[in-house]
Amino acid sequence: MDKRQIERFFKIIDKEFQKDARAILTGAAAGAIWGSTRPSIDIDFAIDLQSYGDPDWERMESAISKAIQETGIQANYAEDIDRWGMVSLLDYKKSSTLYKKFGKLALMVLDPAYWSIGKMTRFIDPDIQDMIQVFRKKKVSPSRLAEVWGRALKESPKSTALIRFRRQVEIFIKSYGTKIWGKSFNAMETIHQFHSSAGIVEKGN
Repeated sequence: MDKRQIERFFKIIDKEFQKDARAILTGAAAGAIWGSTRPSIDIDFAIDLQSYGDPDWERMESAISKAIQETGIQANYAEDIDRWGMVSLLDYKKSSTLYKKFGKLALMVLDPAYWSIGKMTRFIDPDIQDMIQVFRKKKVSPSRLAEVWGRALKESPKSTALIRFRRQVEIFIKSYGTKIWGKSFNAMETIHQFHSSAGIVEKGN
């Protein structure tokens, strides 16, 4: 999937819906906007309607179905994508930027640090490669990521998913940090920043 296909998908939605709305891209589609080259055949996004109610939501569902039919691209969408996982996406709606506007539909893209929370939660190889590409191309600082990942861990409901998330963040920093940020990157300092943001008391402290 490339930018042209993504734009066509949302142009169709705007044409069919014809009301003010906002879509917030995440997943592989957001990665494509930020610079990932991994192929994908689906789009993940949040839908934020200006006026809520069953008729408008049904109209939006119909518009999305039309876009799926005309493009062949599958879609996963929700009013609140924070409910998709066990690790919080924090204030993700405030941490997205406008990509383009199609008529009355504003297409936003999730901030790379917030976008990576879902990637880090799954932590399969395609997600890891997505993060490496996007962090390098968008020059996302390790301290910014440590702060966001730490807050996500701290503000999520307690579950076994949090144990995995913490371990996966630490593995990612140790295994891929130098590849992303260069030889001067200090993995232990970044892990310390992550722990501090998460409220984790390190041994010896």
